[in-house]
Amino acid sequence: MAQKYNIYINEKALIITSKLPESASNYQLVELQGFDFEKFYHDLSKNPKSKFLLLSDEPKAVFQSIKKKVRVIEAAGGLVRNEDGKYLFIHRHGRWDLPKGKLEADEKKKDAAVREVQEECGIKVKKLRQKIIKTYHVYEIKGKPVLKVSHWYAMDAKGKQKLIPQLEEGISEVKWFAKNEFNVVRANTFANILQVIDCAS
Repeated sequence: MAQKYNIYINEKALIITSKLPESASNYQLVELQGFDFEKFYHDLSKNPKSKFLLLSDEPKAVFQSIKKKVRVIEAAGGLVRNEDGKYLFIHRHGRWDLPKGKLEADEKKKDAAVREVQEECGIKVKKLRQKIIKTYHVYEIKGKPVLKVSHWYAMDAKGKQKLIPQLEEGISEVKWFAKNEFNVVRANTFANILQVIDCAS
């Protein structure tokens, strides 16, 4: 499988890969030679396209070079399933999301993922399972792009627990959804969250 990095910037995506997608007409090709991520980021708002393709024989090297030039924040979160096969979502700032947050100093990613789920949803995680995916999205702090790298883990929890949204984190609701209800989430969530829920077994 070809290496691929999807970096989401608001509703747009920069895809770094070695292989041209089958539906390449939907993408705008970006020149690799002399690519400047910060300039690309600031010019993005003027571009009507939503998908941008950066082709390279070494996608990982290109991604690492971007990481070296911007501030990187590491976060971790969970795709939590209960014994009824339902998955845990939060409603934050008007959209459905998954519980996650920044790593604390010297904190392991898996520990941060469990802590954030428990803090944001008010539940106890029964079992931490495997790491399922990493997602990347960019936002701005003081006019500079910041790359958030989120590490996602599969988890198990009992479904009969009282769900308590962490209001101070902007969470208004916590809810279990069955897979056949994911269309509700998909209609009002973020592109990187779609990547995570596609991993739901």
